[in-house]
Amino acid sequence: MTGVGSLAAILVTAGVLVCVASVLGILLPRNVLRRIHFLTPVTSVGAPLVGVGLAVDSGWHLPTALILFTTLVLVVTGPVLAAATGRVAAQWQKLVPAESPE
Repeated sequence: MTGVGSLAAILVTAGVLVCVASVLGILLPRNVLRRIHFLTPVTSVGAPLVGVGLAVDSGWHLPTALILFTTLVLVVTGPVLAAATGRVAAQWQKLVPAESPE
């Protein structure tokens, strides 16, 4: 295995370990709002590590640009989707008013 291949393997392995740890952590809390916090490491750390590892392994081609673009979209939209999901869950649990825009 070359240096680039081993770097890619390390990055992908680290990303997968972050995702597995988040999945195991999400099993502990019973509250939906607490479970959402375990999604953020996946979208902000795990997926970028896997995406960069795949990009390093495949070389610099058009598929690499697609991998990096998909990773970027996930990193940008992941926190927004988590916040929106938390907002809806809080509204269902009557923790915040449904009409409140804040």
